[in-house]
Amino acid sequence: MEQTRHYATGKRKTAVARVWIYPGEGRMMANGKPFDEYFDVDTARLITEQPFAITNTLGKFDAMIKVKGGGKNSQSEAVRHGIALALLLVDEGHRIPLKKAGLLSRDARKKERKKYGLAGARKRYQYSKR
Repeated sequence: MEQTRHYATGKRKTAVARVWIYPGEGRMMANGKPFDEYFDVDTARLITEQPFAITNTLGKFDAMIKVKGGGKNSQSEAVRHGIALALLLVDEGHRIPLKKAGLLSRDARKKERKKYGLAGARKRYQYSKR
């Protein structure tokens, strides 16, 4: 019997998205809310639907998403990463278009921590010779 629900974890900065996708009509829930209500900005919705659009599976899968950490933009990119990884589990043939679009690699950039003796992560206090 083939598994009907596929799970993947997407990450971006400090945001972590747990994504479950299963065959359906394209309904998505994020943290117990309707998708349009949780991601109220159009660009965030477009970002998260990219993997479905690239693989021509828009409207073929329902998704249940739990996301935490980061801001809304970072969360939407984490969800995009999770959906792309979950689509790979559905069909390995999706790898080439998703890889070409750069959706399978995690964007690992994070804020660099402040170091002691410095004004910020890299900024130094003004040097005075005398």
